[in-house]
Amino acid sequence: MAEIFRALETAPPGHEETLKTILDALAFNGDGLVPAIAQSHVDGSVLMLAWMNREALARTLAEGYACYWSRSRQMLWRKGETSGHRQRVVEVRFDCDGDAVLLTVEQTGPACHTNRPSCFYLAVDGDRVRVISQAP
Repeated sequence: MAEIFRALETAPPGHEETLKTILDALAFNGDGLVPAIAQSHVDGSVLMLAWMNREALARTLAEGYACYWSRSRQMLWRKGETSGHRQRVVEVRFDCDGDAVLLTVEQTGPACHTNRPSCFYLAVDGDRVRVISQAP
């Protein structure tokens, strides 16, 4: 864990660091990525998990709309650029050890490529997994 995150464990509420300091200390994985969770600003539901590299995070912060790194296409993608189901970023948070990003967003349309409100529509029920949200 980066020393800055260790120091922040005991920092009082209101303590501040520069954004650059935090971005420089983020624990990007071996592929240069960090997981990013998108959460509804309206009701707190978890909408999706995607990946960000430093450029995607920088664009998200600069533009105010979620931008991610597509591992399958090996390129940046702005959420909703083809579907119109954009995510306007309300707040960005980092977890306690700097290895995950939380975006609270205003979601336009469904978050999932299946047109469901959330990508998390499969629920464990004993020894089964069931679909809990219908696709349109």
